[in-house]
Amino acid sequence: MKAYETLFVLVPDMEKEAIEAQIAKVKAVIEKAGEVESVDEWGKRTLAYEIDKKYTEGYYVLINFKAEKSVLDDLNHLYRITDGFIRDLIVLREEN
Repeated sequence: MKAYETLFVLVPDMEKEAIEAQIAKVKAVIEKAGEVESVDEWGKRTLAYEIDKKYTEGYYVLINFKAEKSVLDDLNHLYRITDGFIRDLIVLREEN
């Protein structure tokens, strides 16, 4: 397994329960073939630019995890088909 991190931005006007449900979905996908190391909720922040002509803020979440490469495809699929995700990024971390 390799170490990755994923950062995603959720719609800013979501209820706390909905945010927790989205985070739980991401964690469930990762845990199918990996392990979640940490979840860091950055909270609501101003975006660098307006997205979809309506979002100027977003709720940021960073998750560090170790997983097989197949998890990345599953995560990308989840981000694309699930309402509420504005932006996402998955990056391979360097182990020191």
